[in-house]
Amino acid sequence: MTLAGLDILSPWIGALAYGAIVALAALVPETTESAAGVVSGGSQGELAFADAVRHFADALPDPAVVLDARSVIIHLNREARHHFPGVVAGTPIAFTLRSPQLLSAIEAARLGPAQTIELHQTVPTETWYKATIAPLLPGAQGKDGILVITLQSLTEAKRLESLRTDFIANASHELRTPLTSLVGFIDTLLGPAANDKVARERFLGLMRGQAARMSKLIDDLLSLSRIEMRQHVRPITPVDLGPLLREVAEGLQVQAAETRTRLDVRLPEGSVVVSGDRDELYEVFENLIENAIKYGADGDNIEITLTPDTGRTGFAALVSVVDHGVGVAEEHVPRLTERFYRVDAESSRKKKGTGLGLAIVKHIVTRHHGLLAIRSQPGQGTRVEVLLRK
Repeated sequence: MTLAGLDILSPWIGALAYGAIVALAALVPETTESAAGVVSGGSQGELAFADAVRHFADALPDPAVVLDARSVIIHLNREARHHFPGVVAGTPIAFTLRSPQLLSAIEAARLGPAQTIELHQTVPTETWYKATIAPLLPGAQGKDGILVITLQSLTEAKRLESLRTDFIANASHELRTPLTSLVGFIDTLLGPAANDKVARERFLGLMRGQAARMSKLIDDLLSLSRIEMRQHVRPITPVDLGPLLREVAEGLQVQAAETRTRLDVRLPEGSVVVSGDRDELYEVFENLIENAIKYGADGDNIEITLTPDTGRTGFAALVSVVDHGVGVAEEHVPRLTERFYRVDAESSRKKKGTGLGLAIVKHIVTRHHGLLAIRSQPGQGTRVEVLLRK
């Protein structure tokens, strides 16, 4: 057996494959016999070869499946068993991973060079893999060669790609709407309303509102981007939550007065200090209280409560924001922290919402290694809780 053509194996095998094949070369005489024969019995060299194949597959960091000459599975490493619990040794690959593209690639790999395909599975969950199918022995192409299938998970990359695509589409749509309005107002001012002072003042007011909406959206987009860049770095500056919550509530008093809403801040005696970034925590509670004002009932009493949390290991504080407004149906609650997700898009825009507030809250709380819980019922209001660490 030679080492020529080693590069046809999956790039993830790397030096590990080199070491394994060097070991095989020392143990096994030149052979292209079927792995089925090796497994069922044979010479000492063949048995050593079969054992080396198993060790080789088990050492790979990604899922690996070994096939014999009849495309029957003769071994799966631990990662493969974890990713494909329904796949077992001794069964034809065609009966377990039912992908015509994979079967075609297996046949092509027996007759020519290694094959690489994208494998998409929908059961039990939707997953994607980059599958590389190659003869274990580079010189053993043909019907008698053992094949190794290595699978690199692409699921997370696909998920992120989908999120990016949706994010760009949604952001473009959200920005296009006020831009279109601005262009329309400008055209009107340059045309029919050019000499109409009343119309001009009215349209300038509307234009200012649309410009403010765009500015708020851009600020939220930049804030979200900034938080994501630092997502894995937990802030550790001491923050006293009592004064912070008072400051947030005072900053929103004018907005609350527009709907005759009362902000009831309930603080314990003494300081409650957590580790965090004060500006980011300000943004969290500003978003939560502002949402409660927007979607609570007119004349509502919004309860903002700080509780020293002594019942959970590692946590120092629980902050809850409770309104008594329209509430949200249960099926919407898990999606409220998605970017641009709105239960009622038209109502949200009228209330000057960008659809990014709770997404920002979630990312900041996650960065602080905290917990976010949202409970809501139609007609009864919404309760949002934030747990923060010491």
